[in-house]
Amino acid sequence: MILAFPAFARIRAAHPSAAITLLTTPPFEALARASPYFDAVDPGGRPRDLRGLARLALRLRRARFARVYDLQTVDRTNLYFQLLRPFPPAWSGTALGCALPHRNPARMSLHTLERQAEQLDHAGLTGPDGTRPSAAKTPDVGWLAAMAEPLDALPGRLALLVPGASPGRPRKRWPAERYGALASALGEAGFTVCVLGGEAEHGLCEAIARDAAGSHNLAGRTSLAQIARLGARAAVAIGNDTGPMHLVAAAGAPCVSLFSGDSDPALCAPRGRVAILRRPDLADLPTREVLAAALDISGSCDATAP
Repeated sequence: MILAFPAFARIRAAHPSAAITLLTTPPFEALARASPYFDAVDPGGRPRDLRGLARLALRLRRARFARVYDLQTVDRTNLYFQLLRPFPPAWSGTALGCALPHRNPARMSLHTLERQAEQLDHAGLTGPDGTRPSAAKTPDVGWLAAMAEPLDALPGRLALLVPGASPGRPRKRWPAERYGALASALGEAGFTVCVLGGEAEHGLCEAIARDAAGSHNLAGRTSLAQIARLGARAAVAIGNDTGPMHLVAAAGAPCVSLFSGDSDPALCAPRGRVAILRRPDLADLPTREVLAAALDISGSCDATAP
């Protein structure tokens, strides 16, 4: 979702007077409604059965959209195009027979930002200067950070830790005990350590925060807007390949992003001031290497860790 912000902004700029609807899913509904890009949000974008699929097709037909930008371009969304035949709207994507195809056969080797930017190039969208900017910009989350309600006072230089990831992708997580050792070392180096996560990750984050005196477990206590605000003032952020790392990187935090063999940073790494550390198995990534990268990118003095 965050990596799509530049495409959303470009579509909005290209169609300033259009009524734009985002078709998405419930977890992203509130964020989409708060954003400056859309006039309406439909959270029913992933039907669970044939009846739901038929209802979605009927909604799309009745809305009589003039154009559709399919930024996901998967089999499911390609099917939506086919369900709108024989008179589908002008469709940007990869669906067979669509009017505005993304014609690059190597499109899936591009980073998400560049892939979507090139797709919009092929759809004929130009940038504000009249060019077609295939080199996409870092997502702008300033509007989101500006909406944040105040957090409790967090003094000093903030180090954000993001130890979670998709529950179905456990190999994307650096071991919790390594995060605990990192939190302790960062605390000794003078950082105020904040551990971020969802409500379901409270126990994980609490165990990590216990290892660093004066650290803060913020799991389940921060909105996306507050995470963006924290990213804007953080001295450094360290985390797995997961959504909050994209958010804090876009907000301006110097980041160390940890990748396993389960995902490819060339395709989906956060953009901004980001150092990538990768191992096929993240259990083989030592704490001292992550700490060194964090201190380097934050401009801090040396410290040691196991």
